[in-house]
Amino acid sequence: MAARASASSGAAGNTVRIVVAGDAKTGKSSLIVTAAAESFPTNVPPVMPPTRLPEDLYPDRVPVTIVDTSSSPENRGRLVEDLKRADAVVLTYACDRPETLDRLSTYWLPELRRLEVKVPVIVVGCMLDKRGDQQPVSLEQVMSPIMQQFREIETCIECSAVNHIQIPEVFFYAQKAVLHPTAPLFDQEQQVLKPRCVRALKRIFILCDHDRDGALSDGELNDFQVKCFNAPLQPSEIVGVKRVVQEKLMEGVDDRGLTLTGFLFLHALFIEKGRLETTWTVLRKFGYNNEIRLRDDQLPPPIKRYPDQSVELTNEAVEFLKKIFYTYDVDCDGALRPAELEDLFSTAPENPWNEAPYVEAAEKNALGGLSLDGFLSLWALMTLLDPIRSVETLLYIGYGDDPLSAIRVTRRRRLDRKKQQTERTVYQCFVFGPKESGKSALLNSFIGRPFPEEYAPTTGDRYAVNIIDQTGGQKKTLVLREIPEEGVKEFLSRKDALAACDVAVFVHDSSLEPSWQKATEMLVDVASQGEATGNEVPCLIVAAKDDLDPFLTEIQDSTRVSQDMGIEAPIPLSTKLGDFSNIFHRVVRAAEHPHLSIPETSAGRTRKQYHRLIKNSLVVVSVGAAVTVVGLAAYRVYAARKSSSS
Repeated sequence: MAARASASSGAAGNTVRIVVAGDAKTGKSSLIVTAAAESFPTNVPPVMPPTRLPEDLYPDRVPVTIVDTSSSPENRGRLVEDLKRADAVVLTYACDRPETLDRLSTYWLPELRRLEVKVPVIVVGCMLDKRGDQQPVSLEQVMSPIMQQFREIETCIECSAVNHIQIPEVFFYAQKAVLHPTAPLFDQEQQVLKPRCVRALKRIFILCDHDRDGALSDGELNDFQVKCFNAPLQPSEIVGVKRVVQEKLMEGVDDRGLTLTGFLFLHALFIEKGRLETTWTVLRKFGYNNEIRLRDDQLPPPIKRYPDQSVELTNEAVEFLKKIFYTYDVDCDGALRPAELEDLFSTAPENPWNEAPYVEAAEKNALGGLSLDGFLSLWALMTLLDPIRSVETLLYIGYGDDPLSAIRVTRRRRLDRKKQQTERTVYQCFVFGPKESGKSALLNSFIGRPFPEEYAPTTGDRYAVNIIDQTGGQKKTLVLREIPEEGVKEFLSRKDALAACDVAVFVHDSSLEPSWQKATEMLVDVASQGEATGNEVPCLIVAAKDDLDPFLTEIQDSTRVSQDMGIEAPIPLSTKLGDFSNIFHRVVRAAEHPHLSIPETSAGRTRKQYHRLIKNSLVVVSVGAAVTVVGLAAYRVYAARKSSSS
């Protein structure tokens, strides 16, 4: 395996912009002029204008623009602007002035961090010719502590513009640090490939292992070489590659060919020898960017949709996921244990479900395993909340069809209400209610969590997702989203807050009147928001903690409110006793009939009556006008006949 073709640029616009900075009189401008003119200038301006190096100066043939800077206080604004636009930064010090070297770690490198300039840094000692030979200094010895502290430093080098020593190398290393950066691939301290690099290379290995036997045969290895480097490997070269691996790592080669262990070892070897361009060429040929994620051109474009449309997985994607589930359920126990799930996602940059809102959103068994329903539920949730990431993750785990075939955009919810039915298979239910009303307990019960004895407040949005079995064998995915009490006002301040909602549930503690009053206020606010924006949603009232004695007028008050607003009577339940009154099926049923259970406020009722009155008035006026026209026409006919008879 050898790099016979240059890697594409990792810099924006296929041009590498290198900014040179450092203390005054450390050789910045002389370095730039000498690199461009290939000779030491007699007169050097204080600050050079942007300088472009010849495109064919370096093997990658990527244009390099060098930007000189001034360290004077009056030019600080320009310096900051240039640094923030840099692809790489060259920091200079004078070899004959140790205080300028000290300033790198006391000022310049901390300043880059403070400005959040997250690009490779090349440290360059200029004016090497001025340092006396009587005190030889090891560059590695001097720079090692600084490089340990500032990992953004890619390379350190000393040069002399006067004697033309290592001048081209300075900008070659800077360009290389941009096009083929070390940091994303290799942990220099541990001397191992970084986890995300390993994951990407594992995915590439699996994609190239066409017969899925766990090794790259000579033919597969040759196909890989042609794809990445546009040139085949000779049989002797293949033998040589495998010999190199086998000498260092016996398990790197077996009778079937190069194993994954051997494949990873080869790339670590390339990087250790400074041939990062080889690994970067491979990664970029398979669609990866500098963050070792799939590039945007490998993913679907941004999805154009109305706020009241959602995104779901297609049947093709669901069938693929079912196959993946059974493939990684190694012990065939009907659940993916944490280790099996990590293995499934081992070709993705990370396990996307190790973070909120997914990490605690689905039902798991006693060993932390996900059933097939739990597995598909989390995919449905990720597709609902972040469809592009969902597709991206599908591609990482082996989905080979057109990425767009994995998802579909649903019909608008307001159209569903007009048609009085929905084709959606994933429903989102917003759960409102005051503190300690039982919202979290409701979500916990939905995903099989035990009733908590101690109250733990929910500080942010929380999700719970599961699959609801319907009559006739149909399955619907229900997503519950808990809206904390303190976030309701801000949440409803957004015009499209309810656009993505299929059902709203209002939970109150049936033993406390203040809890009921707050829940009622939220119900009125949500109903008013829906009437004002056209995003009306079916609403259900849940009287939680039914195991406790209700407050005195709870039944009368809640029944009156539900009747006044034209929605279903409150649903009593007790999560503590496990009495759920079929609540989750009732939520799904409400979502399936989006035109029913929509609350009506007094203001909304008045507005409807007004519009109805105006409409009826227009009908009366229209009928009156029609009668007048007909009467006038009849009179004209009568008059004409009378005139002709006389």
